[in-house]
Amino acid sequence: MVLPRGSSGSGGALRGRSRRGLRLDKDWSGAFLLGPKSTGPMAPAKQGYAPMETVRLARHGEVAIATIDNPPVNALGQALRTDLARTIAEAGADPAVSAIVIAATGRAFIAGADIGEFGKPPVPPLLPDLIDAIESCPKPVVAAIQGAALGGGLEVALACHGRVASAAAVLGLPEIKLGLIPGAGGTQRLPRLIGAAKAFPMILSGEPVAAGKALELGIVDEVTAGDVVAAAVAYARALAAKGAPARLRDRTDRLTAADREAFEVLAADATKKSGDMPNAMALIEAVRAAHSLPFTEGLAKERALFTALVADPRSKALRHVFFAEREIARIPGIGSEVKPRLVSRAAVIGAGTMGGGIAMSFANAGIPVTLIEQQQAQVDNGMNRIAAIYEMSVTRGSLTPQKRDERLALITPAVGLAAAAEADIVIEAAFEEMSVKQQIFSELDAVAKPGAILASNTSYLDIPTIAAATTRPQDVLGMHFFSPANVMKLLEVVRPDGVADDAVVTAVALGRRLGKVPVVVGNGFGFVGNRMLEARTRATERLLVAGALPHEVDTALTGFGFKMGPCAMADLAGNDIGWRSRKSRGKTAAVADAICEAGWFGQKTGRGYFLYPEGARTGQRDPEVEALIGRISQEQGVTRRSFTTEEILSRLLDPMVNEGARILEEGIAARPGDIDVIWLNGYNWPAWRGGPMHWADTVGLDVIARRLEAQAAETGDRSLEPAPLLRKLAAEGKGFADLKAKAA
Repeated sequence: MVLPRGSSGSGGALRGRSRRGLRLDKDWSGAFLLGPKSTGPMAPAKQGYAPMETVRLARHGEVAIATIDNPPVNALGQALRTDLARTIAEAGADPAVSAIVIAATGRAFIAGADIGEFGKPPVPPLLPDLIDAIESCPKPVVAAIQGAALGGGLEVALACHGRVASAAAVLGLPEIKLGLIPGAGGTQRLPRLIGAAKAFPMILSGEPVAAGKALELGIVDEVTAGDVVAAAVAYARALAAKGAPARLRDRTDRLTAADREAFEVLAADATKKSGDMPNAMALIEAVRAAHSLPFTEGLAKERALFTALVADPRSKALRHVFFAEREIARIPGIGSEVKPRLVSRAAVIGAGTMGGGIAMSFANAGIPVTLIEQQQAQVDNGMNRIAAIYEMSVTRGSLTPQKRDERLALITPAVGLAAAAEADIVIEAAFEEMSVKQQIFSELDAVAKPGAILASNTSYLDIPTIAAATTRPQDVLGMHFFSPANVMKLLEVVRPDGVADDAVVTAVALGRRLGKVPVVVGNGFGFVGNRMLEARTRATERLLVAGALPHEVDTALTGFGFKMGPCAMADLAGNDIGWRSRKSRGKTAAVADAICEAGWFGQKTGRGYFLYPEGARTGQRDPEVEALIGRISQEQGVTRRSFTTEEILSRLLDPMVNEGARILEEGIAARPGDIDVIWLNGYNWPAWRGGPMHWADTVGLDVIARRLEAQAAETGDRSLEPAPLLRKLAAEGKGFADLKAKAA
C-alpha cells in the first residue's frame, strides 16, 4: 500500500490507496545489482558505468537505481560522496535513462555525515557540491527512504525531486544537538518545502519525525507499507512523464508573509529560551535568510554560519556533550550480553515531594506504581500534591484531561510496606537517615518477591551499609533522582560492589524508559554530583568569609551561564536541609549555620541569604545578612577584601574540578564525560561550556593546578591542593579528555 500526500501542497492526511501497475519480484531490490549478484529481469546496466565501492548502479527499464551500500549507517564520507556524484552524473547523461532513484541498503537511508571527518580538512566533493549535482540533474531524482534520513541524509533527500518513504522511516536534521546547524541547504530547502514556521521548530529540536508525520508536514510525497524502492520507481516514472523536474531552490510559494510572521514569533521565543546557545541563534539567522535572501545567497549565509560554528568553542563544547551522552550507555565491565530484568510494576516508598515525583515519572512512562506511606494521611497528602501538579499541566495545556486521568489511575496509594510485594522494583525515597533506610530495607527484604530490585534514592549515604540490612545485596543499588523528579532528567545509578550486573543494566534501561539520562556511578559519599556540589558549597563559604557578598557570588556564576547562583539555590532548596546534613556529620559552616540559627531558611521563610518580600521568587540584598557575614569575618580574624568576577569563578569552579579529578582517580566516575553529563542534566551547568571537566580542559589543567596551589597556600586548606591526577595531567600537558574509561 502507498500512502500519497494530500494534493493541497501543505501536507494532507494519510490516505490508504493502493498503487497498481508495477509487478516486481518481492525481493527485487537486491536482485538487479551490477556485478556477480545481478540476476532477474531488469535490463543490464549500460556498459561503461564505472564500478562503485559504495554505490551500486542498476536499471529497471528506463529508471536507473543507485543503491547506497556503505555500512553500518551509510554515512556521507568522501568515498560515498564521490561515488554518488559520479553515479548521478553517469545516469543523468545516459540517454536510455529517464529518471533516477536513490535507494540504500541496511537500516538507514543515510544517517548523516561521517563523524570521522570532523575537524579534518575538507576533501572534495563537499556535501553541498553533491547536493547541487543531484538537484541540478536534468532528469527526475527520487529518494527511496527505507530507514533513517538524518542530517546530511535528509539534505540529500531534499535535493531530490521527489521523496518516497517506507512506513518505518524517520527523517530529521539533528545538527543542533552537535552544536551546529544544517550546512548543506537544510535551512533553505526545508522552509521552501513546508514553510519556515514548520521547518524551524523541527530543526531547532533536532528530533526526527516518523514517516507519517513527515507526510503530514509535506516533507515526503508518499509513504508506503510495501516495497519502498518499487514505489519510488513508480513515482520517478510519473515525474519523468511530466517533463523537466522542479527544484526546491526555485520554490517560494511556502515563503508567504503569514509564514514569515509565524516564524518570527517562534524565533523570538527561541531567543528568550536559548539566547546563550550559539547554534540556536545561528539557526534563526539561517532560516530567516530563506525569507529575506535569494536562494544562492541564503545558501552562502547558511554555510558561513555553519563554518563559524564548527570552529566556535561553544559549539565544540556542545559536540562534546553530544558524544558524552552517548558514551554513558557503555557500562564498563558489563557486556551487551547482560539483559535487563522485566519491570512491569514498581513501588515507591515515601509520598513526599521526591517520592511523589518518582511515582509520577513511572506513571508518565505508562508503568503502574504503588505509592506507599506509613499513614493514610501521608499518602493522601502525596496523592493530592500529585493531582495538583497534573491539574496545573492541564491548565497550561501541556496535558489533556484524559492523559491526566490515565496517569493518576496508574498510581495506587497504599499504607504499609506489604503493598510492595508484587513490585519488580522498589525505590525508597524516605528521610535521609541511615537508620531509617536500614529499617525499611530490612522489612522490604521480607516482603519483596525474589529478583525484585531494591533501590535507594539516597543523595549521600553508603549503599552497601543499606544493603547489609537485607539478605540480597546483589539486588540492592542506588537510584538517585533529582528534584523535582518528574521534571529533572538526571538519574545517578549507584553501583556498589556485589550488586548483580543485570540489576545495574535494569536500572539504566528503566531510567531511559522514564525519560531520564541515567549515569552509572560508583559508591561513595555524595556519589558524583553532590560530592562536587559540596566542594562548591565549601568554596562559597570561604568566599563569603573572605570578603565577597552573596549577590556577588551569585552574579559571577549566573554570568558564567548558570540559571542560579549557590546562595539563591540554597534559599530555594531550604537552608535547613544542608544545616541538618552538616550537623549529622559533625560539620560546620559559620555563615550558613548562622543564617539557619536565625531561622532564615530561604524562600519558605521569606529570608535566607536574600530577602523575599511578599512571597517573591527573586531575592533582594539583605543588609542584616551582609552585616552578619561581616561580623563572622571579624570573629575569625579575617580582613575582608573585594574579589573580581574572575577570582570568584576560579574559587568556585577550580575546587569542583579538583574533586572531579579525585572522583576519577577513585573510579567513582568511569569517564570525565560522565561527570560533565551529570552536571549538565542535574545541576544546570551551561551546556555550551561542556561540563566542568571539559571546561577545565579549555582553561588548561596547568592553569587550574597553579590556581589551586595558590588558594591552598593562602587559606591553609590542604584539600585545595591539586589532586594527584590533576597534577599529573597538568605536568604532562594533557587534559581530562586524554583519559580512558575506568570501571565504575
